[in-house]
Amino acid sequence: MPKQKILNCFDFRNETETSADLYFYGDIVSDWWGAWQDEDQYPESIKNFLSEHADKDLNIYINSGGGSVFAGIAIYNMIKRHAETHTVKVTVDGVAASIASVIAFAGSEPPKIPTNAYLMIHNPWTLAEGNAQDLRKIADDLDAITEGIVNVYADHLSDAATVEDIRELMAAETWINGADAPAYFNVEETAAVEYAAAAGAYNKFACNMPAALKRRKEAPKATDDAATAAVLDNKRAEIKRLIIKSM
Repeated sequence: MPKQKILNCFDFRNETETSADLYFYGDIVSDWWGAWQDEDQYPESIKNFLSEHADKDLNIYINSGGGSVFAGIAIYNMIKRHAETHTVKVTVDGVAASIASVIAFAGSEPPKIPTNAYLMIHNPWTLAEGNAQDLRKIADDLDAITEGIVNVYADHLSDAATVEDIRELMAAETWINGADAPAYFNVEETAAVEYAAAAGAYNKFACNMPAALKRRKEAPKATDDAATAAVLDNKRAEIKRLIIKSM
């Protein structure tokens, strides 16, 4: 059976012969099947995007509540490799939360964060089941994953901050606006611009989200109402059509 067609769910605008714009305006997911909306990003889509624009500089704009840790780390590393030979500028338009805050540091220069935009950093979480030994191992695994995220932040600290400062902020789940971010990270603070900050499905687990950001997007549920059920039915039908077409 031929390889299933992969849809490009990235969004680029203002493409020129030398540069292209890349938007992270949804959740970070593992693959196309996990993408509820076209704005959601996953490693395969970013790999395809970078291949198509291998010779270009990038302008990256982030307004994302985060998502899958390993998908985000993969995306961060791909963009970092591109930034080794090209100019990659990152701007946080609304919020770079959770693993999206890691992607924010993938550019070739410090990210720009308006004073009314946010970084949110926290320790990774998971859903788990099993016996006591299983759960203890999962806790150890989360500690190891935390170290990987800390290692990224450590490469982008301000002169006034320490790794221990970042560990404390992550443990407390901290929202940092653009005016405060330079105290902790090597970022460029810019003037405030009014944006609608993203709050993806993953943000429903956030404990300390500022009140101004508490409008959140959740994956639609068929039990919500008839209109939502129809949307889901249409998406399932489209997925089925694409699978049959690719056979």
